[in-house]
Amino acid sequence: MQGVLLNIMRTSKGAANRLQRHWRNLGERLRLGGLLAAVIVMTVAMAACSGSTDRGTAGGTEAPAGSVPGNPSKEQAAKAQAELANSYTLGPGDRVRVTVFGHEDLSGEFEVDGSGMISPPLVRDIKAQGLTVRQVEKIIADRLSPDYLRNPSVSVEVMNYRPFYIFGEVNSPGSYPYVNGMTVVNAVAMAGGYTYRARQSSARLTRATDQSRTPETVDRDTPVLPGDVIEVPERYF
Repeated sequence: MQGVLLNIMRTSKGAANRLQRHWRNLGERLRLGGLLAAVIVMTVAMAACSGSTDRGTAGGTEAPAGSVPGNPSKEQAAKAQAELANSYTLGPGDRVRVTVFGHEDLSGEFEVDGSGMISPPLVRDIKAQGLTVRQVEKIIADRLSPDYLRNPSVSVEVMNYRPFYIFGEVNSPGSYPYVNGMTVVNAVAMAGGYTYRARQSSARLTRATDQSRTPETVDRDTPVLPGDVIEVPERYF
């Protein structure tokens, strides 16, 4: 009888130990599960906040035109075009329209030839190379007055600018027609884009108006003018 009681006591004690270990393991799993759930909730919340911030930055606070390079406002573009028209000096390859108001026979389109000359009616040869359109207007008006016309009103505008030139690490180097408002990256696009060896962050630009013909290092958003020469260099690595 005593042996039976001892066996029952041992069995009960073992069962109690197993039950205790079971609850201990269950509690540990619950604690780990709670921690994992908390981490997941925090991660989702942080991602939601980050996405909301990005959307607000990208969509709600878009940079206004004119506040960054390459994104000029309409006013800035118009001002740049007016400055170009007033300060641009003519050269071989430019085509201009001369208008003498009230006298269609004295008006017409003329191309600056290789020697820098244009030849409107009556006034004939004018050395236009290196002059602005305003200076050419004055020369024509002075030659027409007083022998041919009294107080002539003359207007000169550029119809087609001379081309620009691009070489180096572009797919199609050569000369291309100038487009108003173009930049270095626009010029590269017209030349077929960069080669895989190209340094895309900058270029070397030689201004047509620079008598020394000294190239300068410029960025992608630098304006290009008629007759300019662009070199796209090779990257080092």
